[in-house]
Amino acid sequence: MSSFQIIVGSMLGGTEYVAEAVEEVLIANNHTTKMHFKPNFSEINQHQQTWLLCTSTHGAGDFPENLENFIHDLKTDDRNLSDLKFLVIAVGDISYDTFCLAGKILENIMLEKGAVKLVNIHCIDMSSVDDPEISAQQWIQENLDQL
Repeated sequence: MSSFQIIVGSMLGGTEYVAEAVEEVLIANNHTTKMHFKPNFSEINQHQQTWLLCTSTHGAGDFPENLENFIHDLKTDDRNLSDLKFLVIAVGDISYDTFCLAGKILENIMLEKGAVKLVNIHCIDMSSVDDPEISAQQWIQENLDQL
């Protein structure tokens, strides 16, 4: 049983639905969760936690507005995050050159800060997946043994 801090970056709300769908699977498997729709880096528990970072990509690989301050604080904080585990779900449209770029950048930032990646990033193509929530739930279910 693990404790998950679910950090959501969303402009139009689709990524929020994906995060909530994954949260359902985690809770059903006896994990504890806390959802952060307006994440504040300094207020998110880092001790013996797993961060599930869910973000969409906008513009030229930009983060959603609600995640920008979190990303800035994450990048500029001096702490080593080696005791923090994480995984990333990225949402995008494969017809763009910047497909899921924000999620990929976020994964790299976490690795640079020393955090431990549990599984490879899950990229959801909103243009080809009928139900992104089910895609995310299946992915997390398949990886539960690694969490």
